[in-house]
Order: sequence, then C-alpha cells, then structure tokens
Amino acid sequence: MTAIATPPVGEVTPAPKGAPGKEGGAGGSAGWFTYAALGFVVLLWVLPTLGIILTSFRSRDDAASGGWWELFLKPAGFGDLTFDNYQRAIQGTNLGEGFINSLAIALPATFIPILVAAFAAYAFTFMKFPGRDVLFVLIVGMLVVPNFVSFVPMLKIYRDLGMGGTFPAVWLFHVGFGMSLAIFMIRNYMATLPITIIESAKIDGASHFQTFFRLVLPMSVPVLASFAIFQFLWVWNDLLVALVFLGPGDKAPMTVSISQLLGQQGQNQELVTASGMFSMLLPIIVFLSLQRFFVRGLTAGAVKG
Repeated sequence: MTAIATPPVGEVTPAPKGAPGKEGGAGGSAGWFTYAALGFVVLLWVLPTLGIILTSFRSRDDAASGGWWELFLKPAGFGDLTFDNYQRAIQGTNLGEGFINSLAIALPATFIPILVAAFAAYAFTFMKFPGRDVLFVLIVGMLVVPNFVSFVPMLKIYRDLGMGGTFPAVWLFHVGFGMSLAIFMIRNYMATLPITIIESAKIDGASHFQTFFRLVLPMSVPVLASFAIFQFLWVWNDLLVALVFLGPGDKAPMTVSISQLLGQQGQNQELVTASGMFSMLLPIIVFLSLQRFFVRGLTAGAVKG
C-alpha cells in the first residue's frame, strides 16, 4: 500500500500548473494578441480626438491646406500652432450662453428620469401587483423605438400646449426616451440587493418610503451614477432633438451653436474644433468623477451565484 505524502502544517502547497490565477491558466496574464487588439481599439478611439485637438490649434490657412496628420510628416508645422482659434471662438460666438443652455437642458433631463425610474424600479423589484412582469416587459420593449419617429406627433402636442421652443419640451422628450433604460438598469441592480435587509426593515415596521430612501437608494448609488453618466452624455452631446425642438436662437445649446459655425463649404472648421474642445471638458469631468461606479453599476445583475 502506497503512502500519501502530506505537507507539514503551515506549509503552502504550490498551485498546479495551469491553475486559475497563474500564468497559462484561467485568469492568467493576457497574451500579445490581446494587448495588440486592445492597443488597436484604443488607437481607433484616440485618433479622432487627436485630430480635433491638433486642428483646433491650426490656423485657417493651414487647416485648409491639408489634414492634421501632415504635422507628423512635417514636424516644423508644430511651430505654427496658435491659440487664436480659441480666442475667436470665445469672443466671436455665444459659447457662454450655449454652455448655460446646455446645462439647463442636461441637468433636469438627467435627474428627473433617475428619480422617477428609481421609484419604478423599487416597485418592480420589491412590490407585488397584478401585471408586474408584463408591464416591465412593455417598458423594456420601448428601448427598440427610435426617438425620431415621434418628432412629428410631439411637435404637434407641444404646439397645442404652447410649449414649442421651450426647455420643458426638451426635458420631457429626453426623460420619456431615457426612462426605459433607466428602469431596466436600476431594476436589475436592485434585484441583486440582499432581500434579507428588505425583510428586516418590514419586520421593524418600516414603510416602503422609509425602506426606499434609507436602505435601497443609498445602496443603489453605483447604478444611479452609471445611468447618470449615460444620460448626461447623451443629452449634452445631442444635436438632433435640440435642433428640432429649440432650433437656433437664444435658447440653443452648445451643439446647435457649434453646428452653426461650419459654413456650407466647410469653412471655419478650425473654430468648430476649438469650440468642440470646450464642449468636451464638462463631460470628461463628469465621467472621471463617476467612473469608479461605472463598471460596478453596469455589471450588477449580469452574473448570478
């Protein structure tokens, strides 16, 4: 009979080759192909932004003479970069007014759906009522409806109500089409919360409002921040909805104001890129401030067990 060797107490047995967490096994270090693929994807995303940055510092004549990539073929062109485009964009356009208008549109259109969807997601998760699952499926099904199909009827409704060309018209439109995704994301996250905490609150006599505001809402901060990033970026960068319901004028957001800078023959592209850099600053700050909640809020509920 063969004896089985037992390691001494306190001695750690080395993991077998190919075990999870070790190189060559599941969860090991990525190979060169993975790094190459990721580098290629990052390059595809960075190149347009790099082009915008370089074009924003080029004069009109330089921008019209050739593409921004020619700077790397002729490095002497870096000495001709200038800040005049930014100065002209600030002084010659209404970027400040457009920035305030964009904030007036994006902030309510972000917070209103979060608040309403959080209530709805709590009801779909922790409350039982007839037709709950069917109603949830119908709401999620609204995600496949494109927003531009409702432009004509919404314009007629706003005209009859006297809301045409106002901020509330844009708020309601963004809130309506952002609500389905908000309810879907927040409900899936709330379904991962420990049910024992909710049951303990019920035993202690807490009402649904107390449970929602004191327990569920604080624990749902990651998914709320994730949706806030999505919604804010969509509304801030929106051009079509703002152009249809507001149009050019004193209530136009930055996207509409910047689009008016570009002439029919492509002139003033250096001012468009400089103004675009201004419009990118706030979304970048918002994303960097909330990015620690981003992945956690999106992946919650994706894996069970």
